[in-house]
Amino acid sequence: MAPLIPSQAELDRRLIVDINPETVSNIPSTDFPGHWPGESHEWSLDKFINSFKVDFHRNEQFESSFSLVGLDASIANAFRRILMAEVPTLAIEFVFVNNNTSVIQDEVLAQRLGLIPLKGSVEGINWMRWFKRPTEDDPESGSSPSDYNTIVLRLEIECTKNPNAAPGEQDPRKLYKNAHVYAKDIVYDPVGRQMDYFTGDNAIQPVNPEILIAKLRPGQKISMEMHCIKGIGADHAKFSPVCTASYRLLPDINIQRPIIGDDAKKFAKCFPRGVIALEPVTAEEAAKKGSGYEGHDGEMKAVVRDAFNDTVSRECLRHEEFQGKVKLGRVRDHFIFNIESSGQFDSDFLFLESVKVLKLKCARWKRGLTDLMR
Repeated sequence: MAPLIPSQAELDRRLIVDINPETVSNIPSTDFPGHWPGESHEWSLDKFINSFKVDFHRNEQFESSFSLVGLDASIANAFRRILMAEVPTLAIEFVFVNNNTSVIQDEVLAQRLGLIPLKGSVEGINWMRWFKRPTEDDPESGSSPSDYNTIVLRLEIECTKNPNAAPGEQDPRKLYKNAHVYAKDIVYDPVGRQMDYFTGDNAIQPVNPEILIAKLRPGQKISMEMHCIKGIGADHAKFSPVCTASYRLLPDINIQRPIIGDDAKKFAKCFPRGVIALEPVTAEEAAKKGSGYEGHDGEMKAVVRDAFNDTVSRECLRHEEFQGKVKLGRVRDHFIFNIESSGQFDSDFLFLESVKVLKLKCARWKRGLTDLMR
């Protein structure tokens, strides 16, 4: 039997994941050849180059949004997981407490310090090597702190009374000096070759200097030394370089039968602002037989203006007057990414780093496969 040749309409239908009132349908993956009769899904570099594209929607320093079109879900999800868990960053790992007379316990204070996002020279962070932690079986097996694997920070602060405070002052920030300890009070102590990379604005420092660490009162003091190392989010969330890294499929809204008049206004309210627009029915549409607009010249009709901003709430599917008139879906190979950096790296730089990590993974897998075939 000769293979079936699908029409373009059928190919377009296969690209849409159907969104029903309570279910999702048409979800089969095409991750193996021969899934659809008459259509080959064998991977081809030329086909991928011709179909893949990247569209940027917003590119700010710490937040970016862009679309990856023509990609398989497994690859898109790999980028998301790498962004959250495998792009290396700096964070405080070891805290040596010399003196802490605040009301916060040592271990709680150390935990708070470890969660402060740090930033510095990207070149310097790439220059740094990994710090190997000692194992339980061999406590002497770990790395020794050095300029190429450890960043040293210090926090030396003491609360005292402010002799210049106004009589009757109640605000502790005016009544005392150093009543509040902020991230900006942490001081970077460069050693060795770190002076070549982490200087000036590129010095290691908290992303947000106004992060509140502790509150002190006269006579209370904090004195500690902190060691920062490179790590990944898979080890601890404090090493994750992103606040959020997510994607969604492009919404698809297909108005199959005319929606006119008051129904059109109600239909537009079922979607976020700007997704559905109201336009007048033209004389040509009203004169065309079978269009559904006969006798409605000049009335307002509902049209899709911008499906990109739709949240696919399915609200329109809950109203009887819209039954059979609209079909909701999502484009299965159009992924809209949103990346929000924690501040150590720019958001677009983070995605490029995730691509590098995936390339290294592929190269490592390829070497392993070559060794296996020998």
